[in-house]
Amino acid sequence: MGAVIVGTGIGLPDRIVSNDELETRLTMPRGGILKRTGIRTRRWVREHEATSDLAMTAARGALTAAGVDAAALDLILVASTSGDMALASTACVLQGQLKAARCPAFDLAASCTGFLYGLSIAQAFLGTGQARTVLLVASEIKSRFIDQADPSSAILFGDGAGAAVLTAGPADCGVLGVSLHADGTRWPLIHLPAGGSRQPISAETLADHRHTMRLDGSAVFRAAVRHLERAVRDAASARGLALDQIDHFVFHQANARILEQIRRRLGLPEEKVVVTLARYGNTSSSTIPIALHHAVTEGRIRSGQLVLMAAFGGGLTWGTALIRW
Repeated sequence: MGAVIVGTGIGLPDRIVSNDELETRLTMPRGGILKRTGIRTRRWVREHEATSDLAMTAARGALTAAGVDAAALDLILVASTSGDMALASTACVLQGQLKAARCPAFDLAASCTGFLYGLSIAQAFLGTGQARTVLLVASEIKSRFIDQADPSSAILFGDGAGAAVLTAGPADCGVLGVSLHADGTRWPLIHLPAGGSRQPISAETLADHRHTMRLDGSAVFRAAVRHLERAVRDAASARGLALDQIDHFVFHQANARILEQIRRRLGLPEEKVVVTLARYGNTSSSTIPIALHHAVTEGRIRSGQLVLMAAFGGGLTWGTALIRW
């Protein structure tokens, strides 16, 4: 049996943060953020909002679109590196909010590739008969983990959630294949130093701002372009497909320069690449399901079409997923 996406949803804060606001705060030249990143606005949560709140909105939307009641869920997966708390898992918090009986629920942390890692797990549960209906949510609140005075991260990241409901179906439709990769030797390129067992919270870690993300932008850019180009080519080749046989490409929305470099290297026409970066910024693991939801609800992705998703993120992690819609 295969895994078929039967409903999608998104959850976004209502607070819109413009480039003008950030350029004023960071004393940056007008228009500099758009030129550097391709981002016009991003969403940031308000003080009372948590990652599970965004996940709940996205989950409800996906369940409604799928015509599935939460009580019918056999598994809940939440991809996030900015969960509500270290313990309990955000997936369990979400399960309680949904009143989804006693189905298994757990988190997975694969940074920006998290949705694809979750898709692989959902496919395995459905394919082996361990589950009939799976809720996969990627939810992130990055605004709480960036240094608001550091332009290298403050201008890039946004908050948001995307969800998908998957059910078992014929093996020749839905998720045709997922390929996942990691290179743990390069974890320092994107990381959050303190707050875990290696550097527990202390007055010193707080004073040194070690609870905010560290990002080597240039190195990440080079690695992302190289790995994603190869991964996309390999994913198509593994199914005996030429790239022009694929109808839509949904890439992780990191920044416009990475998206454009990958598009040009692969020779893809602009109309085949789904882009939501300008509206929402980089929302880490949730960029792909948010972009997918927009493409589906706007009628861009239609039944029978091939969709290739690809992501790259901290860990380092990267991966692809090929879907027949």
